[in-house]
Amino acid sequence: MIAEYLSQSIASFVGTACFGVIFQIPKRSLVHCGLAGMVGWIVYYGLIKADADPIAATWASAVLIGLIAHYLAIRFKVPVTVFSVSGIIPLVPGGMAYDAMLNVVQNDYPTAMQLGAKAFMLSGAIAVGLVFSEVINQVSKKARKRAF
Repeated sequence: MIAEYLSQSIASFVGTACFGVIFQIPKRSLVHCGLAGMVGWIVYYGLIKADADPIAATWASAVLIGLIAHYLAIRFKVPVTVFSVSGIIPLVPGGMAYDAMLNVVQNDYPTAMQLGAKAFMLSGAIAVGLVFSEVINQVSKKARKRAF
């Protein structure tokens, strides 16, 4: 089980960091982008292994990635999108969307609709999770201003 999580961690870190290279993220931020994606994926993977709903697991991971991205953006003085866009890459249901389109081409519409709807819901969970992390950040920022 530890080897399984270790291999998932390494694969998600490398995948996220490589997408950071494609997005032309500053070299000094690549490791942090990889860590954001890795942490988000491990949370998702752990929740899925614990029989959580995939949409809830995706949402929780996206919220965590958004919070990590905000922290890293402040810490290293770079835009939040540097970390959030590359961090969510492991969660994107691209393979599922591809399979949905393949089933459309093969005239298997019931399967295509099922896969397409699930890919759409997972994508929505990512978007809502990132927005929710922004709301958390704004609320905590206002609370800190009131405290001081």
